[in-house]
Amino acid sequence: QVHLAESGGGLVQAGGSLGLSCVASGSIFRFDSMAWYRQAPGKQRELVAVILRGDDINYSDSVKGRFTISENRARNTWYLRMDNLKPEDHAVYYCNTNAMLMSGATGDYWGQGTQVTVSS
Repeated sequence: QVHLAESGGGLVQAGGSLGLSCVASGSIFRFDSMAWYRQAPGKQRELVAVILRGDDINYSDSVKGRFTISENRARNTWYLRMDNLKPEDHAVYYCNTNAMLMSGATGDYWGQGTQVTVSS
């Protein structure tokens, strides 16, 4: 079992910046993906950014050029740097990974979510 914990959410003015962190714990052998999702009020959860094996990175069109995902595998940690925040970025942000454990089992794991509020 992998446990994920997000941190860094808060209140920021439109145009400002915020950084999120995700720390994973457990007997992790390999991260097949490290991702950030978000869920705005009344909307379904959507992918924001993901790092795939081989370090290929994908962003949603709505955040491309404004958000940056990065990772530190040695610390089982990944980050989301959010710049030029807009009111439509207001959501609960969740970190996610598809990971292989030392046992060889693979699963999809979620953090508890951290609130990002953008004031206009």
